[in-house]
Formats: sequence, C-alpha cells, structure tokens
Amino acid sequence: MAASMASQAVVRGLRGASARHLFLKRNELARVSSRRWLNLQEYQSKKLMQESGVTVQRFFVADTASEALEAAKRLNAKEIVLKAQILAGGRGKGVFDSGLKGGVHLTKDPSVVGELAKKMLGFNLTTKQTPKEGVKVKMVMVAEALDISRETYFAILMDRSCNGPVMVGSPQGGMDIEEVAASTPELIFKEVIDIFEGVRDDQALRMAANLGFKGPLERQAADQIKRLYDLFLKVDATQVEVNPLGETPEGQVVCFDAKINFDDNAEFRQKAVFAMDDMTESDPLETEAAKYDLKYIGLDGNIACFVNGAGLAMATCDIIDLHGGKPANFLDLGGGVKENQVYQAFKLLTADPKVEAILVNIFGGIVNCAIIANGITKACRELELKVPLVVRLEGTNVQEAKRILSESGLPITAANDLDDAAKKAVASITKK
Repeated sequence: MAASMASQAVVRGLRGASARHLFLKRNELARVSSRRWLNLQEYQSKKLMQESGVTVQRFFVADTASEALEAAKRLNAKEIVLKAQILAGGRGKGVFDSGLKGGVHLTKDPSVVGELAKKMLGFNLTTKQTPKEGVKVKMVMVAEALDISRETYFAILMDRSCNGPVMVGSPQGGMDIEEVAASTPELIFKEVIDIFEGVRDDQALRMAANLGFKGPLERQAADQIKRLYDLFLKVDATQVEVNPLGETPEGQVVCFDAKINFDDNAEFRQKAVFAMDDMTESDPLETEAAKYDLKYIGLDGNIACFVNGAGLAMATCDIIDLHGGKPANFLDLGGGVKENQVYQAFKLLTADPKVEAILVNIFGGIVNCAIIANGITKACRELELKVPLVVRLEGTNVQEAKRILSESGLPITAANDLDDAAKKAVASITKK
C-alpha cells in the first residue's frame, strides 16, 4: 500500500513534467524527467512550427460553433478533423457530458462541424488522463485531414553525454519509441549536432535517408529537419519531438503531431512563448504554489506533508500510509528557502479543507532549519492554525531551530525522527 501511494505521488508530481528520451548509445535508451511548468495546447505548438516554416496541416482555431463551421468552409478540404483542445491525452476515446463520444472527429461534410462543435464547446471532456469530472473545452481546432502513407519518428533533444543537441530518428513512427528502441534498436538513428555549426546538409540528408524517405522526398524531409532545428534554437527548446513525421500519398512531408519542451531558465527571453502557458487545467493550489517556487501535489488523504525534496516527500507519504494515515498532499519546499516561502506553504496547506493535521519533515542540508522554524512560528500565529502540527527537523542549524520552536509557546509537537513524526501525526487525528 505504501508503495502504491508513493507511485501515485510520483505520477501526479510529474504530470506537469515531460519525460525526455535520451539516446545515450545507438542501442541504449534512458529516460529522465525534469520540471516543466509550461503547457501548450496542440494548436499553439503547431502555430510555433508553422511560424518557422515547418509543414503542418492547415488549421484554424475556434471558440464558438459558428466560428468552427466557418473555419471548416474556409479550409475547403476533402476531409476535416475536429479536435477538442485540452492538455490531457486520450481525447479520441473521451466522452463529453453533452453525450458526444470522442474529442476527435473526422468528416467529409463541413456542414456537420458546427453541430459537433456545439456538443464540444462549453462541455466537459473526460478521458483517462483527466479528473473524474473531466475538463471543460473552451477551444476546438478545425484542421485539414491528410492521408498518411508512411509514418516516421524524429526528435531533437539535449543530450548531456554529447554536451549538446542530438537528432534522433526512426523509420518506425506513430508508435511508442521506447518499444522500437527495445525491440529493434538497429532502427534508431542518431546524429550529434555541433551547437556552433548547426545541422549540416549531409547530416539532414543522412537522417532523411535513414528515416526511409526516397527521391525528392529525401530532400524535402531534410529541409523539414533543418527547419525543426531552427525552431529548437529559436524557442529555447529542450526537446522537439515529431511523431509521426509522415509522408502523404501526394508526396508531402508533414509534421502531423509534435511535442515541444521548453527550458524554464529561458523564460526571461521567451516571454511570448511562456505567455501562452495554459494553466486553466491545473490544480489551483499547484498553480498558486508555483508562484512561490513551491511544488504542490494534491492527494486524497487528510495529513498534509511539508518537506524538502521529492524523495523525502515520497518517503514521508509512504510512512504515513504505513502507520494507517493518508497523505493529503506533498508540498516540496526545495533548496534556497526563504521565510516567506514557509509562510506561503502553510497558507496553501491550510486552504485544503481535507487537511486535519500537518507534518513538517525537513532535512537541512542546504536548507537552514532556523529559517524553517521562524517561518513556521510566523505562519502559526498569523494564520491561527487550528489543526495539529508535528515537526521533525534535522541538519543545518537544527539546535537553534528547535530552540525557536520550543520557546514559541505554540502547540507544536516535536518528533525525533520520521517514524516518530508519522506516528504522532496519525495519532493526532485518531484522538479527535
């Protein structure tokens, strides 16, 4: 049970993150995860690609049924695809509370687009990746549907082992690339890019050939590869992943679906990109926490966990579960802590009506425990804390921190270690 709780915390904690595929060797694949607060809708990613000259399907965006109908007529396409714009995956198999099944619809009749959009816009779409109540659809994308005669995989990403960007491709696209790497590693191709020189013509052509493009399509694919690299640099991306990069029966190379990850450290010079961030589908507490450089992950229990570090957070959740309690969340304070962050953290924790007790578990390596203690006492007084508070502190300046807490006169329960803290937090609720 404890392991499952930790796993749940990890999965939800990485919901705003993006797994990056790092091909360290030709036959070896590794996954790492890094924090990603920026969430772009599908149409926004395609717009960025379009602006860099990358070939994507023609599309329009609409927020009313009449606009969707007009867009369908303007496309003048043989077939149209209508897509609900939400950040969660599994849209095609989702269900709307309007009764409509599927967040992705194909049609050859433009006149039905308006009716379909009426059943999408303003209604909640529930998929395997959304909350139970679903997510309200505020925008739809009306795009030209193209036949795909062949699918390939292509990505540009940062690889530490190569000290820079790397192109990765496979002629086996449209499927999970990890499966390809595991079952047929010989179909994974890699090209290291010199960050100063960029993608050379011979590299682009070689990758296009390895992806299986032939004749005129090889040159066309190479051109798309170079344009994707230009986009990668232009928006300070850490990854541009196209799956599939396909060819059509008419002889076009098209980026049908793409995922772009951005370097958070470049926000100061990518203001236009980061301004597109869609936080409407995020937990309001997670969004508020991000303003103070805090990582908040909501769970379903009643004991709030205030920690520093994801590993410690998972251990805290697990040991609470072991002693019969249920974590309400974990809130990760991180490294460079300020007193105000501690105060804001307590505001977030006490804003959750499910919370019946708070467990603070801090290991002060680079964190000064005295700063934590001062923040705790300030929060307790100013917020008039009404729930039991158990505190376990270890590390830098811990004796001073313990003195601050003991002399505060506040009803704070001190714990000797994590096990003791978890027992006391669970007991504080059972006593009620």
